[in-house]
Amino acid sequence: MPRDHQPKPDDRSDNVEKLQDMVQNTIENIEEAEETMRYASGQDKQNIREKNKKREEAIEGMRAEIKDEARHDS
Repeated sequence: MPRDHQPKPDDRSDNVEKLQDMVQNTIENIEEAEETMRYASGQDKQNIREKNKKREEAIEGMRAEIKDEARHDS
């Protein structure tokens, strides 16, 4: 039996807000990890540094996407 399911329209109206929340959450994760690193040793510190580097790269990507979304809304 065929379905007459229509895809949802692309609602980008709150993408910038969601991305900004994601950036803020990621920044908070970095700060918490840095606090944890004060009590970590050796390999754990290195793992935290690597994870935070990936988080910072993700933030850069999210900020670029925010700019792109803001241009789209204009």
